[in-house]
Amino acid sequence: MEIKITKTENPKEKQTENLGFGKVFTDHMFVMDYERGKGWSNARIIPFENLNLHPAATVFHYGAEIFEGLKAYRTKDGSVQLFRPIENVRRMNNSAERIGLPQIPEEDMLSAILEFVKVEQDWVPYGEGESLYLRPFMFGNDEHLGVHSINRASFLIIASPSGSYYAEGINPVKIMIEDQDVRAVRGGTGYAKCGGNYAAATRAGEKAEKLGFTQVLWLDGVERKYIEEVGAMNVMMKIDGEIITPMLSGSILPGITRKSIIELLKSKGYKVTERKISIDEIIDALKSGKMEEFWGCGTAAVVSPVGELYYEGETYVINDNKIGETTQMLYNTLTDIQWGRTEDKFGWITRI
Repeated sequence: MEIKITKTENPKEKQTENLGFGKVFTDHMFVMDYERGKGWSNARIIPFENLNLHPAATVFHYGAEIFEGLKAYRTKDGSVQLFRPIENVRRMNNSAERIGLPQIPEEDMLSAILEFVKVEQDWVPYGEGESLYLRPFMFGNDEHLGVHSINRASFLIIASPSGSYYAEGINPVKIMIEDQDVRAVRGGTGYAKCGGNYAAATRAGEKAEKLGFTQVLWLDGVERKYIEEVGAMNVMMKIDGEIITPMLSGSILPGITRKSIIELLKSKGYKVTERKISIDEIIDALKSGKMEEFWGCGTAAVVSPVGELYYEGETYVINDNKIGETTQMLYNTLTDIQWGRTEDKFGWITRI
C-alpha cells in the first residue's frame, strides 16, 4: 500500500509533563477513504486537523463507528516498539464485520500503523510508564439519511502521548457492580469495539463516579447474575489459588491484554479457567476469604488491581486494599516486555 506523506510546517512544542491520558495530540494523522465498488484508496499521512463532515453522515445518525487502542513504547536504548499490533488489526476487522463497515486487508492496516508511528516516533515519551497511545478508528460517512448499508467510510489513526490511565496508577481502584443498566447482550455488539457500547455505559459510569468509584463492573444482560467486564477492562481474579476470568460469550470484548495474560500465566504453570462466574460466587468468595486477588486488564491501564467491590449497598475489601502478588507479577512482566526491559519470549514485540 502506497502512503503519501505530507509533513506539517508548524510542528507543535512537545509536552513532557502532566500528560494525563488522551489530552495531547501529535502533529499528524493517517487518513484513508473507502467507497463501495472501489475499495480503499488515497492513503495519506497529513497534518493533524479537524474533520469536515456532512451533517447527514452515517456515523452521526446510526452509530456506524469502531475504534482500537494500542501503544508505542520507548525502550531503554531509545528505540520504539509496539505490543502485538496484529491483534488490534484483527480485532478491528472483526468489529468492522459486526457493525457493517468495510474491512481492511491485515497487511495494509498494519503498514498504516507502523508507517504512522515512524512519522510520529519523536512523540513517543521517555518518561517512566509513559507511551504514545494510538487510536485507529473508522466510521461511515454516507451523505444521506435512511437506514442502509455503508457505501462510504473513512479510516484514521491519531496519537496521543500519555501517562497513566488511572490517577491511582498501579494502586488498587474501587469498583461498583452495576445491577440496573446493561452494557451488552449475547448476539449484540459486546465483542465489537464500537462507540455505542461505551455510550451505553456512560449513565452507570457517572453514577459510580458520584459515589466515589473508578469504574463499573457489568453483569450479563440476560440472567443479570454473571459478571462480564469493567467499562474499559476485562477482569480476572484469583480464588483459592485458581485464576478465573469470564469466558468470551459474545458480549465481552476479547481483550489483547487479557489474551496475553492468559498465555503468560499458563507459561508459568498457573491454572487458568475461562468460564461463567456469578456475582453470588464472587460474594461468597469475598465473605469466605477465598478471594485472594481481583484485577482489571486492558491496553490503557495494562493491569489495575481492584481493592474494593461495591454491591447492593455493601463494600467488600480485597487483599486489605493492596496489590496482590500475582497482579504485581503480571504488571511487572507485561510492562517489562512492552518497554523492552526484558526479553520477549513470546514474539509479541514489533520494532519500528
